[in-house]
Amino acid sequence: MTEGAVPIDVDRLSGIDPAAADQQLNDKVGMQLIEATAERVIGTIPVEGNLQPYGLLHGGANAVLAEALGSTVAALNAGPGRAAMGLELSCTHHRAVRTGKVTGVATPLHVGRGTITAEIVLTDDEGRRTCTARLTCVVRDRPPGS
Repeated sequence: MTEGAVPIDVDRLSGIDPAAADQQLNDKVGMQLIEATAERVIGTIPVEGNLQPYGLLHGGANAVLAEALGSTVAALNAGPGRAAMGLELSCTHHRAVRTGKVTGVATPLHVGRGTITAEIVLTDDEGRRTCTARLTCVVRDRPPGS
């Protein structure tokens, strides 16, 4: 963990319903959160287990990682009593990946009262950019008791 990073309390960030706790897509793709601050969220997924038929990392796996990291940075910026939910995701796949892991770094581009937009840059083990994504989340007040 880098200086200034805090331990990640995923349940606090996401408000995961206990009935859905063992059904999280992030777990199924092998995602690991490395760092989570309001300024930057970092996570990884393995290529193995997330392939498309030609032996390359599936573009949908890139999208899962991008949405998870971007949503987390949005949640950290939403403020107390507020929830951030994905509204639009755009992914540009630059380079194929066959082995190793992909690392994503999400940073906020716009933090407003109603929307938060994040840029997510994915790189391979050699540090080469493999995908650039942009996620916009809508921010709403959490219902009482949630």
